[in-house]
Amino acid sequence: MSDKLIFVINCGSSSLKFSVINPIKKRVLLSGLAENYYDNSSFITWNFNNKKHKTKFYNKITHKYILNYLVEKILKKCLLYNNIIGIGHRIVHGGETFTKSTLITDVILKKIEKASIFAPLHNPIQVIGVKEIKKILPHLKNKQVAVFDTSFHQTIPIESYLYALPIKFYEKYKIRRYGAHGTSHKYVTKIAAKFLNIKLNNFNCISCHLGNGSSITAINNGKSIDTSMGLTPLEGLVMGTRCGNIDPAIIFYMYNELNLNINEIYNILTRKSGMLGLTNITSDFRYIEENYFKNNNIKIATNVFIHSLTKYIASYSILMQNKINAIIFTGGIGENSVLIREKTIEKLKILNFSIDKKLNNKIKYGKTGIISTNLSIPILVIPTNEELMISQDTFKIIYNIK
Repeated sequence: MSDKLIFVINCGSSSLKFSVINPIKKRVLLSGLAENYYDNSSFITWNFNNKKHKTKFYNKITHKYILNYLVEKILKKCLLYNNIIGIGHRIVHGGETFTKSTLITDVILKKIEKASIFAPLHNPIQVIGVKEIKKILPHLKNKQVAVFDTSFHQTIPIESYLYALPIKFYEKYKIRRYGAHGTSHKYVTKIAAKFLNIKLNNFNCISCHLGNGSSITAINNGKSIDTSMGLTPLEGLVMGTRCGNIDPAIIFYMYNELNLNINEIYNILTRKSGMLGLTNITSDFRYIEENYFKNNNIKIATNVFIHSLTKYIASYSILMQNKINAIIFTGGIGENSVLIREKTIEKLKILNFSIDKKLNNKIKYGKTGIISTNLSIPILVIPTNEELMISQDTFKIIYNIK
């Protein structure tokens, strides 16, 4: 079985991330990204045998086009095609239906489509990915597995997931907290427990997945007990272009007083808010960190981001049944932003967290390690690897391994 490969697909609204992984050897043979769909500047980059490749497309491309290109121009030419035994799809939202990864059937696909109402930017595109791959790789049509961002959070208790709305909205319409980034939180929790030599079912941590989309999860005895994203990935922390927590009455004000329609408001909250909205320049934290001390708007926006993150870490610390074993930083920002980690931990001294600035400066660009002082509760930086988790879940389900 050691030569069996999993093709991992992560369809986004205007991009597609992909990889071919050996789940047993934990080895990535191919990885890449197609970007700028529906634009005349679209392109695809990939890495194979430690060599980087790039192809530009001078016309608008679709998921159908890029998936065909992937199979015909990359998988077959890299001689990986014949060893692929299954396909793992990242699916953002599984609603209450899915508590774990599952083999995709027509019935399952319809349920994923039904959950699209909770993740309208993600699920519909990911359904397209599943349908197109069935046509392109018909011999693997029954070897496709859905791995849900929400499934790790199905352990959170009712007091964490229930909103204070009339109960019929939950009982009839399933309006509740579902969370996201579950695959990432699950992966870094396992790695952190192993790193600190603590059994997973005794491990308590706060996992901070910080990227363009950000979420934080309280994990007790290896299981999620609360998480910042809610019914959709819009709730919670300040994010790249998403507002995170706001007073719901702002929406009524925008509608009634500013005469904005619902689509305009939704677009503002999801695509024009967060760090992009506050800086009025960018949501790119590389630029933001570089200009933190040069641009007052950027400094204010960054401090809002840090304030939001600090409040969540502090409040989640109280939820632990036993002592906290670690704080984990992951995701593009969590793994690489020395500034965000330092400024956040400085605000948490009262909870016995302190950062070692030299270690903090060193641990980035894919490195794993501790960035705390000897007197602090451990603070870890762990690069996430959702693709590996997806490949391993896919492999286990296809071969019915428990």
